[in-house]
Amino acid sequence: MYAIIETGGKQIKVEAGQEIYVEKLGVEADEVVTFDKVLFVGGENVKVGAPFVEGATVTAKVVKEGRAKKIVVFKLKAKKNYRRKQGHRQPYTKLVVETINA
Repeated sequence: MYAIIETGGKQIKVEAGQEIYVEKLGVEADEVVTFDKVLFVGGENVKVGAPFVEGATVTAKVVKEGRAKKIVVFKLKAKKNYRRKQGHRQPYTKLVVETINA
């Protein structure tokens, strides 16, 4: 069984036992998070939401919060001596999906 949930403005396909990385949720490690914005539940009984499946939830346990690898944002305008270099590290929350309740 799998589900498609919405979190952080993104849609993520999840299965029980899977580790996922989502936008920072601001919760402590070892807490349980429940997602109620379930768009789709697949498996033997398929349920499609309009926009969300009623009564369906996905529970996940928080493993840790961290920051991704640094990316370099470099702006350049040719022949104008304009150069800007900036770094960015996106914060994330690592989760392990425990159950899908449909």
